Amino acid sequence: MKKIFGTDGVRGKANVHPMTPEMVLQIGKAVAYSLKEKNRKERYKIVIGKDTRLSGYMIESALTSGICSAGVDVFLVGPMPTPAIAHLTKSLNADAGIVISASHNPAEDNGIKIFSADGYKLPDKMEEEIENLIERGINSEHINGDQIGKAYRVDDARGRYIEFAKSSIDNMSLRGLTIVLDCANGAAYSVAPKIFSELGAKVIVLNDQPNGLNINLNCGALYPDVIKEEVLENDADIGIAFDGDADRVIVCDENGKNVDGDHILAICAVNMKNTGKLKKNTIVATVMSNMGLDEAMEEHEINVIKTPVGDRYVIEEMRKGGYVLGGEQSGHIIFKEYSTTGDGIITALQLLKIMKTENKKLSELSKVMRKYPQALINVEVRHKKDLNSIPVVSEKIKEAEKILGDSGRILVRYSGTQNVCRIMVEGKNETKVSKLAKEVAAVIKEEQGV
Repeated sequence: MKKIFGTDGVRGKANVHPMTPEMVLQIGKAVAYSLKEKNRKERYKIVIGKDTRLSGYMIESALTSGICSAGVDVFLVGPMPTPAIAHLTKSLNADAGIVISASHNPAEDNGIKIFSADGYKLPDKMEEEIENLIERGINSEHINGDQIGKAYRVDDARGRYIEFAKSSIDNMSLRGLTIVLDCANGAAYSVAPKIFSELGAKVIVLNDQPNGLNINLNCGALYPDVIKEEVLENDADIGIAFDGDADRVIVCDENGKNVDGDHILAICAVNMKNTGKLKKNTIVATVMSNMGLDEAMEEHEINVIKTPVGDRYVIEEMRKGGYVLGGEQSGHIIFKEYSTTGDGIITALQLLKIMKTENKKLSELSKVMRKYPQALINVEVRHKKDLNSIPVVSEKIKEAEKILGDSGRILVRYSGTQNVCRIMVEGKNETKVSKLAKEVAAVIKEEQGV
């Protein structure tokens, strides 16, 4: 069987393999059986949440059927941010949590992310076990009568997460702040506005009317210009944009200038060091992080550990080393004291707390880091062939590396969730960086493009 798990769970076009009801039912069965093989107890339960995609209903039903047929109970919480499911898995003392979401992808896609009982994403080994169970086939005919699982609706799930999120800043008053909030017509639409308004902020809410097809559509973290325009028009203090499942966030300052994950990491790292909360004076970032982050952290005597791209790798390194802060340029930020995965709402709250306690505007806080010019280009590809095996591509990349020398770098990699090749070029000269990125992208498009 072809591998179904990617770098962030299972993902694909809804109603097309592997995101068909038939396969999703098998995934549900396999997850349930893997739980029962590892533990021996009378009843097991799995929390299921989703974002706002139309296909979520279909996938939720199939997943629930598979799990119940294997003799495991399901607790349905409806549309909720991915990090909320991680929290609720622990809060409800469940054996696992599952999120039905394709994150920042368009509405026609969907996916499945699985959390273990401790709220952390499944390690690769457990994903392989689930794939092996599916391949072998699972017979559940012996499970009948009262052994069949039951599905429950959890009515207070939103309230649980709202109170948890507010407690992460000790219910600090945000009175006096004006916030523009872009919910991306996604999972944050019903919880984020309440969280910020209940803390006293004036909240201008955008894109909180999901219809199943408009999630991430010209809004949210991938379209920061939307909040920029509203911040300037409303003289707001900050713009906050989530992606479809709200596990990441991009913000802009009062002048409409973008503040990405690297800047947020830098601001929070320095604050946490100054307040004695940054364990081992170390943060975890990825190879995509801007060179400016390294320079800023060196200036403040903070160590930076780099991982491959993907918040799961950041989290693994944080757990291994006992670090409390990590994240990605894309806006997945992990505050280990509160979250087991990236949480856009918790991140925004921590940033607002720093603005309040230090009595500084976001533009002033952002000066902690100077960002190097960086060009990012995505090229759709037919298949993910090893780039080193394509001579013209590998030669072009080497040529770019030689031109950049010690004053820049190039990173070319395939997306773990889409048939896309990502080209990132970084350096001191913006014109040179842009030119090299376009040249490398053109070669890849010629050789591998759709």
